[in-house]
Formats: sequence, C-alpha cells, structure tokens
Amino acid sequence: MRTLDIAVIAIFLVAMPVLGLLLSGKQRSSSDYFVGDRDLPWWAVCFSVVATETSSLTVISVPGVAYLGTFGFLQLAIGYLIGRIVVSFVLLPKYFSGELVTAYAFLGKRFGRGLQGTASVTFLVTRLLADGLRLALTALPVKVVLSSLGIDAAYWQILLCISVFTVIYTYLGGIKAVVWVDAIQMLVYVGGAVVVVAILAGRLPSDWFGQLVDAGKFDMFDLSLDPLTSPYAAITAIVGGAVLSMASHGSDQIIVQRLLTCRTLGDSRKALITSGVIVFFQFALFLLIGAMLWALYNGASLADRGLTKSDEIFPTFIVNELPPGLTGLLIAGILSAAMSTLASSLNSLSTSTVSDLYQRFTKRRLDDETVLRHGKIWTIVWAVIFVGFAIPFTTTTTPLVEQGLGITGYTYGALLGAFVLGLAVKRARQADAIAAFVVTVVVMGFVILGVEFTGANGKALPLAYPWYTVIGVAVTLIVGGLLSLRHRTDAPEAVETELPAK
Repeated sequence: MRTLDIAVIAIFLVAMPVLGLLLSGKQRSSSDYFVGDRDLPWWAVCFSVVATETSSLTVISVPGVAYLGTFGFLQLAIGYLIGRIVVSFVLLPKYFSGELVTAYAFLGKRFGRGLQGTASVTFLVTRLLADGLRLALTALPVKVVLSSLGIDAAYWQILLCISVFTVIYTYLGGIKAVVWVDAIQMLVYVGGAVVVVAILAGRLPSDWFGQLVDAGKFDMFDLSLDPLTSPYAAITAIVGGAVLSMASHGSDQIIVQRLLTCRTLGDSRKALITSGVIVFFQFALFLLIGAMLWALYNGASLADRGLTKSDEIFPTFIVNELPPGLTGLLIAGILSAAMSTLASSLNSLSTSTVSDLYQRFTKRRLDDETVLRHGKIWTIVWAVIFVGFAIPFTTTTTPLVEQGLGITGYTYGALLGAFVLGLAVKRARQADAIAAFVVTVVVMGFVILGVEFTGANGKALPLAYPWYTVIGVAVTLIVGGLLSLRHRTDAPEAVETELPAK
C-alpha cells in the first residue's frame, strides 16, 4: 500500500526542479541570478517569504505544541506582523534606495567593509545552524515511511537526497526558480494541511469543536504565565515576536533577498505585510491540527502514545493513519517546506558569500560572468556543508520549533542592533559598531546558556527565547551608543566601499 506514497513523493521530487527551471528561464547575469533582475510579482514574493520562514518546523512541530498546550503560539504571529510593518517603513526604503543585493551592503555603506563582513559571516553561521536543524527535522518522517517499506535508510542519505533535488533548480534557476517553486510548495503543504483537517473532522464526534473550546485548547492569552520564562506569556510573545520579526525580516539576508526581487518599494511592502497575515492563519491551521489530534487520542500523554517528543505526533499520524496516497501528499508537503527553506538559504548564502565576503576581502572587482559562476559554485558548496550541519540535530529531544527560534537568539539581536545603531546613532563609527556587535554575541551566549529562573515547582527555567533578540538589540545600542560618545561629530553620510577596478 505504501508504494503509492513513494510514487507521490518521487513525482514531487522530480517535478519541483523541472517546474523551477521552466518558470525561471535562463540566468543571463548575476543580477538575474541573485535578485531576479528585480522583476518578480509581489504576490509570488509574498508566498516565497511565507514558504521560506515556514520550513518543516511549522508543518511538523507546531501541531505538537498545540497537542501539549493551547493556541498561545499565535501570540508570536501577532508580534511577527507588527515587526513586519516596522521593517516595511524603516528598513526597506534604505535597501531600495541603494540598489543593494544583500542586507549587509547597507552596513557596508554606513560603516565600512569590516562590519559588512562581520554581519555576513554571522548570517552564514546562524543560517547553517538554524536551517540545518530544519533540514534534520524533515528526515524524521521520511525515515519512518521508508522503514514501513522495509528500507533502512540512514539520516545522512535522506538529507543528501533532499539536498540534491533542491540544488538542481537552485543552481540552474537562481532566485527566480527559488521564488516560483516556493510559491508552488506553499500551496502543496497548506493544501495537505487542509486535507488533514477535513479527515480529522470526519473521524471526530460532531461536537469536537465544542470539546476543544471547553478544554481551553483555543485559549490564546494566558496572563498567569511568567513573562520571563514562558514564551507564550502575552507581553513576551508579542513584544519579543515583533522584535524577532524585525530581525528576521529586516536584517536576515534569506528574507531581505526575496524582498529585493520586487519591482518597487510599494510591491515589497505589500509582499512583506501580507506574508504576516498569511503566517498568522497558517500557524492557526497547524495548531488546529494539533488540537484535533489531542481530541482524537482523548488527550493521551506522549508516553501513552509510545512517543518521546511532541515533534513525533503529527508525523506518526501521517504515516500510520492516513490512507495511501494522502500520506505521500503530506510527506511531499513536509519536503516542500524543507526544500523551500533550503533553496532560499543556499541562494542567499551564495549571494552573501560572493557579494559581502569574496569580492570585499580579495579586493577584486569581478566581471558579471565571473560573479554568476562563483554564485553557482558556492550554491553547491553550501549544500554539502548543510548536510553535515543537519545530521547532529536528528538525535535532539527538545521541541525543534523552539530550538530553531532559540538558535537565532545568539545573533539576531546583534544584527538588528547594528542596523538600528546605524540609523539612530549618527556619531557611531565602524569600530564602535563592531565592538558592540562582538560584545552582544558574547553577552547573549551568557544569557542563553547561563541565566535561569526558579519556576513554581522549584525547577530551574531558562529565559524565554522571544526576549533574546530584544536584549541583544538593547546591548548593541547601549555599547555602540556609549562608544560613539568619543566622537565630536557625526559619522560621514556613507562610507566609500567601492572596489578598485578590475
């Protein structure tokens, strides 16, 4: 019976690269490869942004959050929307006015090549860790499906297979292929989720919705939660989520690059803000699945279900309880989310490597054909590195959606703080910004690993992860602002970062 599922997955894996190449056309220049010649429709970019940030974490892990808890996770989505609005009117105009291809080129213009390189390297490391985790999560349900067919595939083999199919269209089609395939993949995984809701509704009693209401599963705001330790306390989720979104959508190249492919600043704003609305309803959809699974299993604990972590709840249902064909469709949806994030990461990593690092530190101006060639080469290099980073995450027991958001806490505050410092503190120079950047990363390492609070049951609890970026931004501004007081005059309007002629 599982042969049909394998066939669906195989067709999907082959179709995605083919569609990407057909929709993207031939890449004739580095601008075409990196920013789609700035000629993509805003709605396609919007879908791409949603697909890029969703990844397999949302598809697999968010239902587990609702299974064990409530709809409190949606508070983060409210914060995400607020953060997007701020980015749309504060940072996007800066990017479009400079005809930039990376977010960190703005830092290069404001401060100099040193900070641009520092920010770019930080981005590379953060993306490897965060998206390596996302890629690892995708391998879990795929391994279960293969095992049910008697195929004992190692995690690294699954990860390598996913990467190969993703690299094909990313390497040949550039950002255009990534954006268009992202849009299609979003429809696949959302459509699969809608099908699951329909199937669950058919298996539950007619009053299932009322049962979930009575059980408090739809509760969003819980004012009794400790804002220091609970990521779902209202002020923590909304304020922390807003600042986190400002960092991820305003200073992270993986999202900024998509926004720079729009034709106008207005189109970019529409894409970004609309994506926030879609993400809210998307989170609600996957939380609903988790709540319905809780009702289906009569609130059974993980141990009673024979599971060790909440991330296994939805994949186990997909593999064991959906009819043939639909299981394959849902696995294809999970692959869609993973491939979307991986493709976006590969393209943005190669862009940042060539534009922010290689040309800057070799002090060579490459001709356009060489830049295009280097971009494609680095796409392959980063794909190989990703597989190596993903393998260790396959053995983790912490809910991966929280781990993924926690990883960014080390660096997002420093990245966003550097942008805010450049905009708000006119006296700040490059040395001030780099010192503040480094101090922030060190401080966040101490905060994340060393700061704990005593919970109601006497158990030591870490600081809630939505506060990480907030604290990081504050540290960057305080350190950079104090250092800038050494200077009597404002910094130059823009630092010359042009490379010598080839």
